[in-house]
Amino acid sequence: MQLAELAKLLQCELRGDGSVTIDRAAPIESAGPGDITFVANPRYQRFLDGLAASAVILPPDAPEVPLPSLRAADPYLVFSKVVELFYRPTPFPPGVHPTAQIAATAQIGSGAAIGAYSVIGDGVRIGRDARIAPHVVIYPEVTIGDRLVAHAHVTVRERVRIGSDVVLHSGAVIGSDGFGYLPADGGIRRLLQAGDVVLEDEVEIGANTTVDRAMVGSTVLRRGVKLDNQVMVAHGCAIDEYSMLAAQSGLSGSTRLGKWVRVGGQVGFAGHLSVGDRAQIAAQSGLSTSLPAGVTVGGSPAVDIARWRRMVAGSLRLPELLRRVRRIEHHLGLAGEPERS
Repeated sequence: MQLAELAKLLQCELRGDGSVTIDRAAPIESAGPGDITFVANPRYQRFLDGLAASAVILPPDAPEVPLPSLRAADPYLVFSKVVELFYRPTPFPPGVHPTAQIAATAQIGSGAAIGAYSVIGDGVRIGRDARIAPHVVIYPEVTIGDRLVAHAHVTVRERVRIGSDVVLHSGAVIGSDGFGYLPADGGIRRLLQAGDVVLEDEVEIGANTTVDRAMVGSTVLRRGVKLDNQVMVAHGCAIDEYSMLAAQSGLSGSTRLGKWVRVGGQVGFAGHLSVGDRAQIAAQSGLSTSLPAGVTVGGSPAVDIARWRRMVAGSLRLPELLRRVRRIEHHLGLAGEPERS
């Protein structure tokens, strides 16, 4: 479409020729004729010199550029909308594949598409317009709202409750048994995991992520929670609205995260912790204590982010500082020869 049409659709200010044709969205490093790209971070403005794209999305206060531009307060958000406009999803027509196994007592809403070799158990209830890819397994007595998207090889265990507009990516397992064991009678006693999992509306679960059922009660992910790939949520955890966890993070049992919490990749949580609303945790951190609302921490054990940065910067100087200490000790007659650099 023409750039002027995009500007109107996206409610952006247009600067330059609005008649240029836009065919697709592209990253700034490879954008060429027919492409629209964006710059949100000043570090990437160097790419604007000699940019071959047909148009670019910029903040309102960015310098003028020779090619046409759209101006927006949040260029990244506008660019994401452009991607949606030009994206052509793979069709998934409604209907049930003949190899799918659906229990006679299951109830599936209108408009569903159920792929090959999927299995839907007794007493399952699924709302309207579900998209269930091949090899999905839904155990008995699961309840699911409207517009479920379950990609290939998803497993939803018994009695799990899922809201509307939920997306489960390939290999996700929802409701597997929690890691509950107790040394007893000279061995290890397995503790029955009799609870369930609740995923509220708009939750999205990444590929190969696991959300375990509680021993009693529920493991709960509130509205809008987003989990990346290979995240582990243990039994009895609760994650409040719109919190996000990056890949390979792990929550031990009964951990509680507040609203709008942001967790970097490979963060580990000890059990029974509480994290307040809008806290942020840097990648590869380890939490052994609870956190109040609004803090930003990093490191293992996690500390205030400014302190952690100083600690990391200081650790890089440790070899030099050690050599200086040994020279001082040698000068004072407290040690042998100083270490030679």
